[in-house]
Amino acid sequence: MTQTERNTGTVLVTGATGRTGRRVADAARAAGLSVRAASRSGAVRFDWEEPGTWDEALRGADGAYLAFPTDIGAPDAADLVGALARRAVELGVRRLVLLSARGEEQALPAEEALRGSGAQWTVLRCAWFQQNFSEGPLADQVRGGELAFAAPEALREPFIDATDIAEVAVAVLREPSGRYAGEVLDLTGPALLTWGEALAAVAAATGTEKRYVPLPDYGATLRGFGVPEEEVAFLVELFATLLDGRNASVTGDVRRVLGREPRTFAEFAEREAAAGAWK
Repeated sequence: MTQTERNTGTVLVTGATGRTGRRVADAARAAGLSVRAASRSGAVRFDWEEPGTWDEALRGADGAYLAFPTDIGAPDAADLVGALARRAVELGVRRLVLLSARGEEQALPAEEALRGSGAQWTVLRCAWFQQNFSEGPLADQVRGGELAFAAPEALREPFIDATDIAEVAVAVLREPSGRYAGEVLDLTGPALLTWGEALAAVAAATGTEKRYVPLPDYGATLRGFGVPEEEVAFLVELFATLLDGRNASVTGDVRRVLGREPRTFAEFAEREAAAGAWK
């Protein structure tokens, strides 16, 4: 084993209870890596907003997966990502993989902060997760008969399985040559689907009827749910860019890294239905 291979032995996973973090932790363990699964309330405590928790989580790790807890385009993300990355380098954690968002202009400052840290960095710009239909704030609607969201009816998205994101992250972290260092990987699923078509795949997998309803004024809907005005303004601005069609294309980066095609939405829906996700 070379020195570089030894340097990927222990991986810090931030957000280890989140949608991608827990899958990265599982994939890293399956790959034989030692995983330091960090979260605000876990055995390895890590809080982005409490720098005093950073050193213990970072010290002795060889690489880290960075998942910002709210949105990578949030106003405080760039400063915190940059500060954490610089501290990681100071403590000898040089290989850093950042979860970012495909087509999100608001995410660019955080990506730039990572680049300027001196780390051996890789950015994963990811399309909408397939898991948005089975986990998180939209899942309850999907369990019912109707999903109402801000995406236009004709908009097509290359939804990606978060498991594929996790496997790419681990492949990058354990790559002996540092092959993907300094790269932005653009991760998508294998095909473009409208939100209605994706919902129809869930309906087919569950044997139920479901209908997608595009919301012309998503801000008003959020206010109706009592979402604070500052958060409403951020989400409306964010979705105005992410849902304007700029991401209506697929890439080959999952295949380039993993040597196989990304998982399809139908595969995801059938697997999640069998696991009881929508019961």
